[in-house]
Amino acid sequence: MRILMLGNSFTFTNDMPQMLADLTGAEVVHHTRGGARLSEQLNPNTKLGERTQAALVEERWDYVVLQEMSHGPITAPNSFFSSVERLCGQIRANGAAPVLFATWAYQKGGAKLAAKGWDYDEMAHALSAVYQRAARENHALLANVGQRFYALANTRDLYAADGVHPSALGSRVAAEAIAAVIRQQKEERL
Repeated sequence: MRILMLGNSFTFTNDMPQMLADLTGAEVVHHTRGGARLSEQLNPNTKLGERTQAALVEERWDYVVLQEMSHGPITAPNSFFSSVERLCGQIRANGAAPVLFATWAYQKGGAKLAAKGWDYDEMAHALSAVYQRAARENHALLANVGQRFYALANTRDLYAADGVHPSALGSRVAAEAIAAVIRQQKEERL
């Protein structure tokens, strides 16, 4: 099994792709850059986009995981929905299944959340709703990692010191959520 992960630091922090490989037994490749948006993965005029576009045409994948820049789905929803739709089309043309990696709200009470002037519950619910809509509209699998963070945040240390990126445990929670969605889909196919 081969998995391609398209995202940014939320994906590559703590070597989460290796955690996913360990959980699934798959070969996991990631095309990531800090701060990258999904629209960049579509742009063959960027280094990241060139690699991704070639990989979707020249290589075969079983699953392609899509992760948008942290607040992108709620601050630039039109770009997010358009990018997801176009990437899902390319992923299906490749013969793979798209998986949306729904990310989390910034840490409750954290400086980054305060700097944005956002409410934790509102950010968490808005991200979840946008990713759910994108998954539904594109018939994509949904790994709702943000909802797992929301459920566990009061009892587990899921955030790095910056209150934005995942701790090692947060990356593990993300890898487990993605692996569970892939396992469930594989079982349903059988």
